[in-house]
Amino acid sequence: MNKQKESAAASVILKYLNDQNRPYSAQDVFGNLQREYGFGKTAAVKALEQLTQDGKIKEKVYGKQKIYFADQSQFAAVGETDLKTLDSEISELSEKFQNVQQCCRQMEAELKELNSSMTTEEVSLEITALNQECASHQERLEKIKSATNHVAPEDKEKVYNERKFYVKEWKRRKRMVCDLTDAVLEGYPKSRKQFYEEIGIETDEDHMVTVPDL
Repeated sequence: MNKQKESAAASVILKYLNDQNRPYSAQDVFGNLQREYGFGKTAAVKALEQLTQDGKIKEKVYGKQKIYFADQSQFAAVGETDLKTLDSEISELSEKFQNVQQCCRQMEAELKELNSSMTTEEVSLEITALNQECASHQERLEKIKSATNHVAPEDKEKVYNERKFYVKEWKRRKRMVCDLTDAVLEGYPKSRKQFYEEIGIETDEDHMVTVPDL
């Protein structure tokens, strides 16, 4: 790496440390700046070491880890009143941040709901389809109303009553047959199926028929 690039990297890192005014490792500095400025980790380490030697930044060693930070002597001393003012500003900004964060969450929720909703075009198409379906049903209803072959209520009631009677009779007779065959089978040496075959009884099950509900 030539001197010009080394100097450029050192200038960028020095400005970054002074602007941020907080401690960073060489890895932190490299990770935060390499994408924007394109220098490698070796260049970042060399620049930090050179800036330390030149007295432009400070260095602290914690075991095997080195931490770099801005020279604090360049900053004006902060009094108790200034610290209280800064604390008040931090508290105010924190509250604003929380409010903005809450608004962002609400807006994200609204956006998610809107994204999952139908678009104006989709709603228009849905309305058109529903109107067509409604018109079709309306036309069918009009045809039904205008038909002359309606079943009279008394005829309908008669059919229902007849059905109920025949279903009851069906069940009654089936129960009678079952009772009689049960009595015979008590002394019959063969199975029910063999008995039915011998006397020629065909069951509902043989014809896959079930007694309907009333």
